[in-house]
Amino acid sequence: MFARRDESVDSEHGGMNFHSPLVEGLLLRRYQRFLADVELTDGRIVTAHTPNTGSMAGCCTPGSRVWLKSTGNLARKYPLSWELVETGQGVLVGINTGLSNHLVQEGIERRVVAELQGYQTIRREVRYGEENSRIDLLLEGGPGGSCYVEVKNVTLVEDGIALFPDAVSTRGTKHLRELAAMAGRGFRAVIFFCVQRNDACEVRPADRIDPLYGRTLREVLAQGVESLAYGAQVSLDAVMLDRPLPVVCP
Repeated sequence: MFARRDESVDSEHGGMNFHSPLVEGLLLRRYQRFLADVELTDGRIVTAHTPNTGSMAGCCTPGSRVWLKSTGNLARKYPLSWELVETGQGVLVGINTGLSNHLVQEGIERRVVAELQGYQTIRREVRYGEENSRIDLLLEGGPGGSCYVEVKNVTLVEDGIALFPDAVSTRGTKHLRELAAMAGRGFRAVIFFCVQRNDACEVRPADRIDPLYGRTLREVLAQGVESLAYGAQVSLDAVMLDRPLPVVCP
């Protein structure tokens, strides 16, 4: 059994509770990838850190309702961090890519992710492979040996279909090659799509955005890499994984 490490973790389902109420505002613009200007409900305009390197297609429309989290560190240049956005369809989306590794690890530890049970330890950000990579989660002490899990945060959904990536991702393609190499050496290797919204019914590669990633994903799945996907319930209080989703590669 994995030990409980953090009071912010939901004890039943595996998830992340926000420590304090989020700060609501309207998105004015997102720029330079890591910055967003937001008008708060009291009329103040602030610049918030944006913890997402993707295009955030469908999630960064000016005028959207957004929620920011205080980092508690007033010495930081941008003490507020963008966490949630409400789409035009009224769907809450978690945009913090750094949260996805935490959600998957907690989902494993709380036995929500049934496919990744039976391991004794989980290590994060472990160096591996021949292309100078770090695996998001390394599961060890299982009956079949180690399991390498690469986590991808998914925020783009169209007509109920979650799509990854939302921008060309040479790094993502590299990670697929690294996973295939580990599978070829006899280890378990998993690409895990963490969908931080509740309106997706399946996950597919975004072939029109990054055809190379889509081709590579299909190739590595044929070479023994496993694909998993889970959707999340997102609220102003917490984000938590709650259901498996099929990964479809037609």
